[in-house]
Amino acid sequence: MTSPRDHTTAVLIVGGGITGLSAALFLARLGLRPTLVERHPSTAIMPQARAFNPRTMEIYRALGLEEEIRARSSLLADKPEMIGADTLTGPERFRIDAIAHLRPPASLSPADWGMVDQDELELVVRAAAERSGADVRFSTELTDLDATGDGVRAVVRDVRDGTEYRIHADYVIAADGNRADLRTRLGIGADGPGVLGHAAHFLFDADLGDALRGREFLLAYFDQPVAGTVLAPLRRPGRWMLGVPYQPEQGRGIEEFTERHCADLVRRAVGIPDLDLTLVPPADGWSPKPMDVRLGAAVARGYRAGRVFFAGDAAHVFPPTGSYGASTGIADAHNLAWKLAAVLKGQAGPALLDTYEQERRPVAEITLGQTMRLLQARHEGTADDLTAVDDLAMIFGYRYDSPAVHTEPHTSSEPIEDPRKPSGRPGLRAPHVWLDREGTRISTLDLFTGAFVALVAPDGGEWAAAARTAAASLGVELDVHTIGAGLEDPEERFLDSYGLTSTGMTLVRPDGFVAWRSTAAGDRPEPEFRTALSRILARG
Repeated sequence: MTSPRDHTTAVLIVGGGITGLSAALFLARLGLRPTLVERHPSTAIMPQARAFNPRTMEIYRALGLEEEIRARSSLLADKPEMIGADTLTGPERFRIDAIAHLRPPASLSPADWGMVDQDELELVVRAAAERSGADVRFSTELTDLDATGDGVRAVVRDVRDGTEYRIHADYVIAADGNRADLRTRLGIGADGPGVLGHAAHFLFDADLGDALRGREFLLAYFDQPVAGTVLAPLRRPGRWMLGVPYQPEQGRGIEEFTERHCADLVRRAVGIPDLDLTLVPPADGWSPKPMDVRLGAAVARGYRAGRVFFAGDAAHVFPPTGSYGASTGIADAHNLAWKLAAVLKGQAGPALLDTYEQERRPVAEITLGQTMRLLQARHEGTADDLTAVDDLAMIFGYRYDSPAVHTEPHTSSEPIEDPRKPSGRPGLRAPHVWLDREGTRISTLDLFTGAFVALVAPDGGEWAAAARTAAASLGVELDVHTIGAGLEDPEERFLDSYGLTSTGMTLVRPDGFVAWRSTAAGDRPEPEFRTALSRILARG
């Protein structure tokens, strides 16, 4: 039986968290009109992630959102300190600027960390996705999903009035969170330590001035009332979030966290037995009861089941250390969106979609190991332990190895390279170099706005003409930029950073990763470029 609300979409996104919303934004900017469904009535109501790494900010910067996001930065964005202690009133075990050792130099990135709470970021990304044409539907729950001969048929329910209707999609992105209901339903398991524990998160208002003693911090880790307790200040002065681990396997459930019990937990964490406080709901119309947050560490065994792709927490779950979880999910969406768009527009063969798992799953496996090391250091180590791991290399230096990259002979097989020494090799993030365009300072990364980009060295005029001709013959959108022709290289870093001679050229994918390069002039530039682009796009 049909419903007047039945409709068809190119891509159905299940899940309206930061990964799903970002996927909707990226696809919409690429000219598609995805449909997003989310069973909750609104975007996030808790801070969740509190920092987004510079690579994530580079992605949003290229879409023109960096300034708007930074306008919503947390109150402590300029002083993101993290402390560890027994209680708030007790002596500190460690105090560290959470990102001081992670701030990239200007030669590495044009962007800094985005110190913004996830609930604030989701508001920006949702609005941008809708402005760009995405169909975003909150209070809409997926109830069934079946493969068809030419796509996927989904049954969804409007939770406000109970109305069910169908959505037919060519492809589905499952970004439905760390419980991964859709992935589990499709029989795709996960590898890793699994569930590490549960925590009850709730909000309260209180004057903590006596316990703070003039101190400020972005995040605090306490041993009381139990090890791993987390306290975070929110944007509204005097409002706080407390996260307390608990163990359901020992018979304790979230229902035991009554208002009286939560108030007692706050007093024990702060260290003031008679502290005056009020529990508050996370949003109007909600109760002040705590939310059950499941902490896990696992990577899905597969990132795809037919026409359904898994992204964000549905594909990987990391401990909340290093601010990797949300940023990794955004990178998943960025990688997948351009590939879906290329296939749906007929510019690429379906095999291109296989490279999503080939590229993103190894990154998740490495990230899982990184976050597990940081988790141990945060709860058991010192400030030196927390800064021992090279996070900048993890953020900027991971390498893709798939048919969507034209790997060069004798290329290092290491999955991560030092981004401070850029090589410009295919598979790596295209290096940041400051350029001058008619008196305005821009980054090479600002040129990567959704199309393939050819960056041509000053004497590579033959490559510029060849690239335009080849891309046009394949029906592929390509932006061609010649250094020295309207784009000046005042610091003379471009050739070295991209590993080119003055007659070479680099091809950058829509997600900002180097796909192919010719370090010098070619004998037959047009067919050479056409062959490379055809291979990258799985054109056979």
